[in-house]
Order: sequence, then C-alpha cells, then structure tokens
Amino acid sequence: MKKRILILANNATGLYDFRNELLLRLLKDYEVHVSLPDEEEVPEIAQEGCMVHHTQLERRGMNPVKDAGLMLRYLRLLRKVKPDIVLTYTIKPNIYGSLCCRILRIPYLVNITGLGSAFEHEGMLRKLVVFLYRTALKKASCVFFQNAKNRDVFTGFGIKGKKDRLVCGSGVNLDRHVFEEYPEEQEPVRLLFVGRIMKEKGIDELLYAAEKIRQEFPDVIFELVGSYEDDYKELIEEKQKAGIVQFTGYQKIIHPYYKRAAAAVMPSYHEGMSNVILEAAATGRPVLASAIPGCKEGFDDGITGIGFIPRDKEAFYEAVRRFLTLSREERKEMGKNARKKMEKEFDRGFVVESYIEEIQKII
Repeated sequence: MKKRILILANNATGLYDFRNELLLRLLKDYEVHVSLPDEEEVPEIAQEGCMVHHTQLERRGMNPVKDAGLMLRYLRLLRKVKPDIVLTYTIKPNIYGSLCCRILRIPYLVNITGLGSAFEHEGMLRKLVVFLYRTALKKASCVFFQNAKNRDVFTGFGIKGKKDRLVCGSGVNLDRHVFEEYPEEQEPVRLLFVGRIMKEKGIDELLYAAEKIRQEFPDVIFELVGSYEDDYKELIEEKQKAGIVQFTGYQKIIHPYYKRAAAAVMPSYHEGMSNVILEAAATGRPVLASAIPGCKEGFDDGITGIGFIPRDKEAFYEAVRRFLTLSREERKEMGKNARKKMEKEFDRGFVVESYIEEIQKII
C-alpha cells in the first residue's frame, strides 16, 4: 500500500502553476491528497491523480473564531486521510495545519513563501503571529525558506523547526517558459506587471511612475495583468481611460504576455521569491524590481535587470527611465543574460528534488 501525503495550501492556482511538477513527482510513489479552499485548477489537479479535499479558508486577516474553525476542519481532515506526512504552504496552512499535525503527532514539512505584512510593524499582531509560528513549527521535520532574509528573521524571533533548508523559491519551469526572441524595434515598448492589484505589490509607485513616464515616453505601455485584492478598481479604470495604464485582468495563460513585453516590473514591498521575476527572466526579459529579499535573488543589477529602493516612487520612476534610455540591443542582451541565470540557478527540478529528499528521510 502506498504511503499517503497530504498537502495543505491556500490557493489552487498557485499550487497548480508553481508546484505541479512536485505533485506529478509525488504521484509516482505516493497517494497524494490536496486540501484547497477554491475550485480554480481543481479539475486539472484531480485528473492528474490527486485526491482533492475542499477546506474553507480565508487567506487574509486574522479572526479567532474563523481561525479556530479552520483548525477544526484541518483536524477532521487529518483524521479522515490519515497521512504519513503533511506538506504545508503559506501562512494559515503553515500555522494551523502544523498545530494540528503536532496534536496528532504526524510528521510535517513547512514552506515559508513570504513573511506577510504582520512582520513589518511592531504590535500585538506581530507578537501573536510570532507566538503561533514558534509553537507550530517547533516539531517540523524541515522548514523550507525561499530566501535567506526570511530565514534570518525567523531565527531572530526564535522560530525554528528541527532543521531548515533554503530553496530557490518555487523555481521556474524552463520548458513552459521558453526563451523568446526580443520584441522588434517597431513594436510598442510594453512594461508588464503581473500580480495581485494591491498596495503591497507597489501599485501606488507603479501608477506614479507610469503617469510621469507617459509625459516623456508617450508610446510606452504599462500593462497590468492580475486581479484586484485592494480597492484600486476605480483608480485603475480612471488611469486606463487617461491612457496611463492598460489593465488586462487575470489571465490563466501568462507566457504570451511575457513574450510581447520589453521587461517585467515588480515594485513589491516583500516577497518570498517572486515567480513573476523568474518566469519573465526565463522568457528572456529583463526585470525592473525592488531590491528586496525575494526579488533581488532573481536578477543581477545592470546585467539581467535593474533594481531600485522599495516603497520609493521616484526610485522606481528613475529605474524605468534608465531602462528606457537603453538601446534595443542592450535590453536584448539583458534578456539573454536573464535566461542564462534561470538555467543555472532556478530550474524548478532543483526545488522538487529538495522536497523529495526531505520526504524520503521521513517515509
């Protein structure tokens, strides 16, 4: 009888887009169960052979009553599935899934995909989150970090499992995101943002830079691909009518947007490891990104992209302006260097094997 693995995640799309290679690898040797709160990509995951369990979960905010309800749902699921090992992703599955595994004495592995906003400000919320993490991760067989800074922050707060391991984010599928020739000179210069439309992704800075750049480079297009999470809809529509940005909305197939872009922009405030940077770079596109942990590992400043101070609208504007003054050949060379970096450092196969090694030590 095959051993059972249960994966707790907060988003089906993220699991399918960035970790499906792991699912397929696990299905070769194990019975794989997946807990998800939504239905996006679930048919695809189920067709591959995973047993999918719907578990209601609110991704943002902390509510004691609702979070206690999530713990009870996880406890029921663990008793039903009886997994030999549990693998968790993102904050709430990491905390409440891990606590349940401790209660039931089930081995578990934790993936820290980013710190979230709770660690940015002192106060009761951070104290509570630190306490929950300390308690939840204490018996984790291994805690995976996507960048060294996140690991240092956890260590500083005394949050640790039995061991930890650094991986290159989720890596990037180099076959799905193939290298594409750079856009021709006569094509529009598209600067592509892919992500959730929210303050912490640097949308305020992006809109400021886009408006200012339009005055100097009227043919440049800032294209936003993603869905709203914060209240930006009215403002984005206003900017789109003024010709400052082009809002495309969420797209299931994203590679064609990287292909036609001159560069990807990521003015985010914090990241575990930016998948957008890795995918754009794999496609052969330079990246303009905040010089923060989770972004700066994915590009070499001046060689594969341009970095700038986070939360600084003038710094972002200057980075965009600097990029636009480069010749097409210089931008093209940046894109070629970006692809080489992904091949050398960020192949998703490296990440999958790291997980497999730790799972095999337990099972």
